[in-house]
Amino acid sequence: MTPIALDAFVHKLATVSGEAILPFFRTSLVSEDKSHGRAFDPVTEADRAAEQVMRRLIATHFPAHGIIGEEFGDERADATYVWALDPIDGTKSFIAGMPAWGTLIGLLKEGAPVYGMMHQPFIGERFFGDGASARYKGPAGDRALHARDCKALEDAILFTTSPLLMEGSDRTAFQKVEERVRLSRYGGDCYAYCMVAAGLVDLVIETGLQDHDVIALVPIIEGAGGVVTNWEGGSAAEGGRVVAAGSAAIHKAALELLAG
Repeated sequence: MTPIALDAFVHKLATVSGEAILPFFRTSLVSEDKSHGRAFDPVTEADRAAEQVMRRLIATHFPAHGIIGEEFGDERADATYVWALDPIDGTKSFIAGMPAWGTLIGLLKEGAPVYGMMHQPFIGERFFGDGASARYKGPAGDRALHARDCKALEDAILFTTSPLLMEGSDRTAFQKVEERVRLSRYGGDCYAYCMVAAGLVDLVIETGLQDHDVIALVPIIEGAGGVVTNWEGGSAAEGGRVVAAGSAAIHKAALELLAG
């Protein structure tokens, strides 16, 4: 698959998934709770419709590729190329009518993230990258993305979806970082990571992520010059506890506090 063909195909996936999702947004949509007694974890018909249309397109054009999907499980997850699909990352915002959600489309090659896109069809924004570069297309134009080279936590802006999603010891570790930064904000889901790539946020710290929550975001942030790992400094591709930073200095400082 050539880079040009890959880029065009991912943009096509974004377009068809957006067309499936938008008729449901800000309607009297009914959501189901798939938490099985844990924290509220909604899923909607919009999630399912978008993932189905993307799966069909991938199966038509790349039948040998695997798929990791939030709503319909895995297919050929051991293939050389595997797509990671999260049709609506930020479903809680979606069902509340807030636009802080997006469709995540990622591609793994031999287990490593090599391409990713976050598409917000309501606003019309796309953030995408291949690990070497990253770009934005939307109402603000078409431009390269560059993370901010923040040097110290005291100057940093920190995001997490919610510290209430963290277990006790992880929340305590997160608070050590939060006490040091200039500004801490909650919410955003995938949008917060894209703001790291855009140079507006310096640090995102989260726990309990699934692989499809983060695979697409890794090539975007790395392509913009940022760093994404787990809390131990290893690959973030499997999800779990994740740290994304715009600079190596902020990433290192955050990991030291989280480990302490």
